[in-house]
Amino acid sequence: MNIRRMQTDILIIGGGSAGCMAAIRAKEIAPEINICIWEKADFKYSGSIARGMDALNIVCIPNLSDPDLYLEAIQSGCKGVVDSDPSYVMAQRSYDLLKKLEKWGVRFIVDKKGNYRTLQYHVKGRFQTAMDEPDLKLILAQKVLEKNVTILNRIMGISLLKDGDQISGAVGMNTRTGELIVSQAKTVILCAGGQARFNLPNSGYLYGTFDYPGNSGDGFIMGLDAGAKLTGMEYCSSVNLIKDASMPLLAITVTRGGRVMDCFENVIMEGAVNRIDEMNKAVDEGRGPLRISLKHLPEETISEIEHILFTCERPVQERFFRNRHIDFRTHDIELWPTEVQLCGGHGMSGIRVDENAWTGIYGLYAAGDVACVPKQHLTGAFVFGEIAAENAVKVTKNINDVCVDEKKILSILNKKESRENNLDKNIDIKEFEYKVRRIIGDYIPSPKNEYKLHRWLEWSKVFKNDLEMKVKIEDGHDLARLYEIEHIIRCADCSAVAAITRKESRWGDAHFRSDYPETDNQNWQKHVLVLQGDKYENLDTTTAPVSGLNQKEIFHEN
Repeated sequence: MNIRRMQTDILIIGGGSAGCMAAIRAKEIAPEINICIWEKADFKYSGSIARGMDALNIVCIPNLSDPDLYLEAIQSGCKGVVDSDPSYVMAQRSYDLLKKLEKWGVRFIVDKKGNYRTLQYHVKGRFQTAMDEPDLKLILAQKVLEKNVTILNRIMGISLLKDGDQISGAVGMNTRTGELIVSQAKTVILCAGGQARFNLPNSGYLYGTFDYPGNSGDGFIMGLDAGAKLTGMEYCSSVNLIKDASMPLLAITVTRGGRVMDCFENVIMEGAVNRIDEMNKAVDEGRGPLRISLKHLPEETISEIEHILFTCERPVQERFFRNRHIDFRTHDIELWPTEVQLCGGHGMSGIRVDENAWTGIYGLYAAGDVACVPKQHLTGAFVFGEIAAENAVKVTKNINDVCVDEKKILSILNKKESRENNLDKNIDIKEFEYKVRRIIGDYIPSPKNEYKLHRWLEWSKVFKNDLEMKVKIEDGHDLARLYEIEHIIRCADCSAVAAITRKESRWGDAHFRSDYPETDNQNWQKHVLVLQGDKYENLDTTTAPVSGLNQKEIFHEN
């Protein structure tokens, strides 16, 4: 049996922002505990930030903002469908997080009086705190390595293991060789990111996505199969960003005075990133393409924006704009709708967790984009990475030993070997992924309706059969991509059944149903949960009340 075996106390699946912070925090409070990180790419440069960052979007700086004001802002931004406790705890711990990062050498921008530079990103309050750190991921990686944490690169998680009702480890796969790895673990922290490779980006390039393209929903599906519940999967997030590049821009330019304009020179947004729905509406009405104008800004501000985009964010942007002869002083930046993503960082999708990062399954925690703490951004990844570690350490110390399910491991091995058998298989894997994601784009995003969503579920059955019986595998890399495509298909199933269940429109273009065009707060101001079941082949849905909702129902007032 081509299986590698290992044991650890805490297994962290995903070595990005949340995974790094979880490992560091666990070692801070329990240096004797064994910790292993499975990273799908290379740990040094991995995850959604990969390299640098320009800001923490959520920081409650004393005497400037507080968790109560943040809670009002996020409840308004999420139209009331957000659990208060996790968001409140994140805001409450955000300033201590900033000070911790500062001690590590992360540079935050301060004025001559020592005040942090803050910008308005949310509908209320100035929570976005400017950062100038092009090597943030390197700093995190070094901190992890100093703690004597075991790092295994090129390992993607494909299944969690359970011992009765508690987690006992996971099965992973080497993305280059196809070798299986089994880790017995007392607790697992899922930090595997969201679903970035969903429908096709406007460039048509499979990996030209806004978020890290390795985020193929692995954590969503692992959690679902283990019995966790997903929420917000109907929230199909899409933003107007740099055409053909889908790179971050709005929070950097608009908060510094950039203007989002339509083709008729109407200013849609300026000063704060708080009218995304208006941007989408302008595109839908034929007033696009939208663009960002910086020409009116002073040279000092334009130079600052260039510095951030070309160092802290994605350095490739400098070459991108230069090759297109775009100078921010004389040219506008054309925007275009990005691909849809399912994400707990920029969106509202993921495994439902409480304020302890707990998934409801003993020994299983989730943090970062895989967990639904709506629009938590980088702050949430860091804070809940720490929270997950603190609780995982407590549980780990109370567990003597766990057993892995050998029958399940054998089933996973047999499935892998069947997929490697190329007899009578003739579909190229790249062509297969392209078609899957094109069809997702046809039926899952808004405008949605019952017919379209059920059409996807019909296509899904075809794709699942083709995946097992017709897609040709040449090497370990192809095999890993096949598992990723399976996760993409299953995430689309989750999104479809959640959208079918939510019989209303909410969140603008993120969930607009043409057959239920109005928002229905009386009946649908609640979570739609996706779980294992039989109603939609192997899925089911239920609803749950929003916990700790501010009784003012502030979104009614807007």
